[in-house]
Formats: sequence, C-alpha cells, structure tokens
Amino acid sequence: MSVPVAMTARQRTTRWAAVLVPGLLIAFVPVAALTPTQSHLLGVFVATIIALVAHPVPMGVSAVCSMALLAITGTVEPARALSGFSDLTVWLVFCAFLFARAVTLTRFGSRVAYAAIRTFGRSPLALGYSVAIADVALAPFVPSDTARGGGIMAPITRSIAVAAGSEPGETAGVFGAFLMLVGFHATYTASSMFLTGMAANPLISSFAERATGQPISWVRWALGASVPGICTLIVVPWLIYKLVPPTLTDTHAARAHASSELGALGKMSRNEWALVCVLALVMAAWITSPIHKIPNAIVALAGVAALLLLNVMNWDDLLSERRAWDALIWFAPLLMMASELSRTGVITALSASLLGQLHGWPWPLALLVLAVTYLYLHYGFASMTAHVTALYPGFLAAALVAGVPMALAPMPLAYFSSLDASLTHYGTGSAPIYFGAGYVTQGTWWRVGFIVSLVNIAIWLGVGMVWWKVLGWW
Repeated sequence: MSVPVAMTARQRTTRWAAVLVPGLLIAFVPVAALTPTQSHLLGVFVATIIALVAHPVPMGVSAVCSMALLAITGTVEPARALSGFSDLTVWLVFCAFLFARAVTLTRFGSRVAYAAIRTFGRSPLALGYSVAIADVALAPFVPSDTARGGGIMAPITRSIAVAAGSEPGETAGVFGAFLMLVGFHATYTASSMFLTGMAANPLISSFAERATGQPISWVRWALGASVPGICTLIVVPWLIYKLVPPTLTDTHAARAHASSELGALGKMSRNEWALVCVLALVMAAWITSPIHKIPNAIVALAGVAALLLLNVMNWDDLLSERRAWDALIWFAPLLMMASELSRTGVITALSASLLGQLHGWPWPLALLVLAVTYLYLHYGFASMTAHVTALYPGFLAAALVAGVPMALAPMPLAYFSSLDASLTHYGTGSAPIYFGAGYVTQGTWWRVGFIVSLVNIAIWLGVGMVWWKVLGWW
C-alpha cells in the first residue's frame, strides 16, 4: 500500500508525530520493570505498530527503518536484526502469496466461484451460501483476505448483483446489499479457518511456539476451526438475510451470468490441471507433516518450484508479485522484533504488570474477558497483522498466567485475530473493497458487524469450547 497522493504536508507531519511521540516516550522515559535496552526495544516496536496504523509511509518502509534503527543503536545485535529473514514462517507466507498469484493467473479461482454460484444459487440465501463456499474453497491457498476477498470474490459478487438487477443506490436492497455483506463476512471467516487463510496466521503460530513450546500446525488449526467455522458459515448468512433482507426472489439471472462466465472460461486448461495437482500434493503434505516431519514452509517452497518448472507461472510472474515481496520485507522485521520482545522478557514483564490482575480468576472467565477485549480492540486497527503483532503475544501471555490450559490458550485468540474484522469497514484489506462498492451504508455496515461479532463470540466461545473439549485441548 502506498501513501495517498492527496496527503498534505500537515497530514503527513501529524501522522509522523502520532508515530514518533509514543515511541520516544517509551524509549527514553523509564518504564517500571523494564531495563533501558528493553524500553528502547519496546519504544521502536510501539512506533512501528502505530506506523502500520497511521500509515505515514508504506509498511515495508516502517519495518525496514525500525530494523535498521535497532541495529544501529545497538539495541539488537546486527545478526539478530536480520534474523527474521531466516524464519520459516516468513517463507511460508511468501509462498502462499505465490500460490494466490497462480490461482489468479490461471483463473482457477474465478472458475471455482462461478461453479459454486451456478450449482448452489437456487435462491437468494442459497446464492449467499454459494459465495461463502467459494471463499472457503480458496482460503487454504490464497492467504490474503485482500487478494481473495477483494481481488477475486468481491468483483464476482458485484457482477452477480448487477446481473440480478441490483445496483448501488435505489436498487441496492434488491440483492446487492445482502450479497456484499455475506461475501465480506465469509471472507474473514474463511481466513480464521486455515493457517494459510490470512497472512498473519503463521505469525500467530510462531508466537504460540515461543510462548508454549509448540507451534500450531496446519492440521491443528483447521481441525479446531472446523466445527465453529462451519456453524458460523451456516448462521451468519442466514442472520444477514434477516437483518438486510433482499427483495429478489428469482436468482435465475445470477445463475445464468455464472453459467455464461464459465462458458467463456471453457474447459480447464493444462495450467489449471497442473495447479490443482500441485496444490493437492501440497495440501496432502501439510496434512501429513506430523509423519514426514518436513516443515510446512519447505513443502510450500517445493510447491512453488513445481509451479515454476511446470510453467504454470514463470520467473517474471514471481518477480512481479509485489504483495509477496512486500510481505517478505515487512513481515521479517516484525517477526524479529516480536521474537526479541519475547526473548528479552518484555512481553512477560508487561503482561505481568498490565494483565496480572487476572491471576486467580477462574480461567474460563479470564479467557472470556481476554478474548472479548482482544476482539473489540480491533475498532482501533486498520490491519489484522498490526493487531496481531501489537496484542497477540501479550494477551497470550496473560491467558497463560491466568491458568488457561497451554493447549487451548493460543487458539481462541488466534481465531479472533480474523473474526475481529467483522466490526468496521476499515478493519482489514477486503473491507473497504466490499464497502466501496456502494451497496451498504456505513451505519448498516457497523450495525450488522457488531451483531455478527456477538454471534461469533457465542459460537466460538460456546460451540467452540465444547468442540475443543472433545479434541482434548482442556
């Protein structure tokens, strides 16, 4: 993402002040229980997180500047400052973006979405479910909700609404408002269901490994999300159907549009078949990783290599995938800083001082308070990655201090790291794309988002807790 062209000098100065002042205060004003080096590290980290939200410069610029500053000032050893680039988590995210590139290049993603709409869209509600099914089918291989929801599903969803005679404005309520809301809420729900469904999910796994000694595997993440995720995908479209009821009764035009698009795509190409085979093998290797012990990132790298050798995408395609390189550059420094905060004891000290009052509470109550607080703090964030980086380690440490079982503690917070996107029209990359289509007013968007957040809490901390008990997590 780039700095808005229309940003004035005063706006840019204000944003820089918002970034630097809190960081300088923490860095140079003694913080209880922290050494000067810990305070400097925390100050740079806080300034980086605020920069991700205020966005005075692109995320990569903020991350690289922070990494360089930590090394130059001696706060972090130079080798450690660059250690994020050797982390397997970074390369898993990088490869996942390349898989998304292949899905887009071959148009396999569009084929999946249109096929689901043509097959299942026999009523307005069923058509909403078909959009959700298509998003979930793409989620394991498209790790950016912006790329998947905004780049693939939102344009298709809008074209379906237009085909049904629903345009922004007077006819928005015919079908478009309902379909756009369903599409958006399905996108972040799908992100919550897979380790590779959202760019920050592997980062969460890395945080969990540092706190508990055990990473969250792809299988464990998906298994834990399966039952509450399916319940959410069943309940939320129906709830939106009741809150924003479409007046459309005949979906023939929408299904005809999907059939027409599928006809234009023709039979599956050689590249599509090759992509399907490679992704199936990658998925199988991820599922069986406890047996063969090959890290998920190495499996993903092998998949990318196969796609290059089979010419499903070429080297220029890889080099031109800006989102992959962008994620690589800003993700590694964030991972490094989070690791240093944990290694030097900053997270433990802050958790003990800020959230230590939860010690002695019944752990289910402590988990409920932490999860709900973690979710609604997302009103202050425009990025799920920024939210995760800023809050997840501290909240996880607080959950462990409160006595939440080690197998359970990382998971609710991990899932709510995507589910919190329900709240606003700016909380994640796909939100402004769906909202910007013009079918839903801001008031309706926030009202529906808040109601859905309550439903998500009930499902994931209700049905989810029962399911996690069955899995033996507590």
